[in-house]
Amino acid sequence: MWDNPRLLNAVAGALAVLAALIFAYGALQLLLRSPLFPLRDVVLLAEPRNASRVEIANALDGVGGNFFAADLAGLRARLEQVGWVRRVEARRVWPDRIEIRLEEHVAFARWAGGGLVNSHGEPFSAPLEAEAERRLPLLAGPPGTEGELARRYRRFAGLLEPLGVAPEQRDLASVVLSPRHAWRLHLAGGLDLELGRDGAEMVEARLARFVAAYPDSIGRLARAGAGAEPPRQVDLRYPNGFALRVAGWRS
Repeated sequence: MWDNPRLLNAVAGALAVLAALIFAYGALQLLLRSPLFPLRDVVLLAEPRNASRVEIANALDGVGGNFFAADLAGLRARLEQVGWVRRVEARRVWPDRIEIRLEEHVAFARWAGGGLVNSHGEPFSAPLEAEAERRLPLLAGPPGTEGELARRYRRFAGLLEPLGVAPEQRDLASVVLSPRHAWRLHLAGGLDLELGRDGAEMVEARLARFVAAYPDSIGRLARAGAGAEPPRQVDLRYPNGFALRVAGWRS
């Protein structure tokens, strides 16, 4: 080996690299423990609207070490356990500051299985005043379908806008997806719409057809003012029409 310059150069190079790595590791450990770089401020860039300030303060108390040693991943994880906190961004700002930006959940609907659904269609749990919770629409479906229900809620609500009745009558109070993937809508005015299944395009086409026919069907009954109870259930699962169920009427 001692007569092989190439091998000797390779060994020397490897030892130099190893020495450099050991030196770098030691320097890093000194840097992480150094009192020369204290962490002085942990700052929220915006005040939370719904998240508990006490819980946030408790999570921030767990920040340890100096400027370089502070565990940002652990800090993000603790903050994301706070109710109403959806996502956390944390970054170091030289020389002694950590800035935190919280993204909070925006409650979009109640979930029939318990908890809430946010505007991204994600389930979450957080405290909410009873009156505010009652004002949210209800979504119900098999576990894991929260995102689909939130998307379809928006689609159905858009299709119902031209219905020609006051918003407090046409607003969607609930959207239900059965285990067999059949859709049922309940409007704030008390009307139930059975849409059936057969895929998104077919279901939405049935709802659009009902909205187009409303002025000359249910709308005409309402304008007639015959004293009969308004229809409470509409079955749209027909290829070329729909069926009404009206209290006091016999089919």
